[in-house]
Amino acid sequence: MEGKIKRLTDKGFGFIESGSDKDMFFHSSALQGVRYDDLREGQEVTYDVGQGPKGPRAENVQLKED
Repeated sequence: MEGKIKRLTDKGFGFIESGSDKDMFFHSSALQGVRYDDLREGQEVTYDVGQGPKGPRAENVQLKED
């Protein structure tokens, strides 16, 4: 899946604009090849959809390569 980072928090998690009605939650532990502190809102990412305790979440989140 692909999306854009919509919102980042200072608590180590954020949300990806996925193109559907609901944004996709992700936690900093789901990042691959990038540090949470290096992420910026609006960056394009790829991710897998997984299941967390509160519903769907993004896993294996990586910055999209051009």
